[in-house]
Amino acid sequence: MTALSLTTITVLSTVVYGHHMYTTQMSPLLTQSFMTLTMLISIPSAIFFANWLGTLWKGSIRFTSPMLFSLGVVFVFGLGGLTGLYLASTSIDLYLHDTYFVVGHFHYTMAASVLLGGFAGIYFWMPKMFGRMMDERLAKIHFWCTMIPLNGIFTGMMVVGYAGMHRRLYNPFIYEFLQRLIPINVFITLSAIAMGLAQFIFLYNFFKTIFGKNIPAASSNPWEVGTLEWELPSPAPHYNFKEIPVVKSGPHEFGNPNLKGDRDFQYQTEELVKV
Repeated sequence: MTALSLTTITVLSTVVYGHHMYTTQMSPLLTQSFMTLTMLISIPSAIFFANWLGTLWKGSIRFTSPMLFSLGVVFVFGLGGLTGLYLASTSIDLYLHDTYFVVGHFHYTMAASVLLGGFAGIYFWMPKMFGRMMDERLAKIHFWCTMIPLNGIFTGMMVVGYAGMHRRLYNPFIYEFLQRLIPINVFITLSAIAMGLAQFIFLYNFFKTIFGKNIPAASSNPWEVGTLEWELPSPAPHYNFKEIPVVKSGPHEFGNPNLKGDRDFQYQTEELVKV
C-alpha cells in the first residue's frame, strides 16, 4: 500500500504545477482543475501517513536517537501536509500565495523532514558503518535542541504569512501594518540561530565518535533489529557474508511469545517459531 501510494503521489505531482499559478491570469476552469488534482494528492498522502501511524500503533517503541528523529519526520511531514491543503484551495491561496505561510509549509514538508530523516539515518547506521556508537545522551540533546527551534522557525513563518507578510521584500517593515509582526520575526531569527548552534552538538558527537580514542566498540546489533545486515559484525566487512544466509522468517518478527529470554525480535536466519 505504501509503494502504491508513493507511486500515485509521484504521478499526480507531475500534473499539479498550476497550483503555483492561481494568482496569474489563468482560466478559472484551469484553476478548478488544478485545485481538484492537488486535493486528490491528499488521499494517497493520507494513506502513506496512516501507514506510518499504523506501524507505530501499539508498538513497543524504544526512544533511541534514530527513533526520536524518525518520529520527528512523521510530525513535521504531517504538519506540512495538512497546511498544504489550505494552499490547494484557490480562494484561500489567493490570500496566502507568496506569503511566508508558503515558506513555512514547504520547509516543513521538504526541508525539515529530509533534515530529521538524514540525522535518523546517520545515528542508525553509524555503528554498522564505523563500528562505533555515537553518544546517545548527546544525540538526544541534539534532537530536542533541533526540534524545538525548528518548529519555532516554521510555525512562526506560517503565523506571519497568515498575517499578510509577503516573501521577497527587502524590508517588509516599511509597511505600517507589518510592523506589529517584528516581535515574531525576532523570535524566528532567534530560533534559527538556536537551531544552527545545535548542529555543533552533532558535529562534536560525530567527529568524536570517528576520531576519538577510548570509544567503545559497537555490538553487531545495538538497535536489536531482525534484518539480515545486523547479523554481520560491526563495521560490516567488505565481502558481507562469507556464506549466503538462508532466510527462514520475515524481517520483522517482533513479539513472538515463544522467543526465549528478554529478546523480543527474531533474526531472519532463525527458524520461524510456530505459535
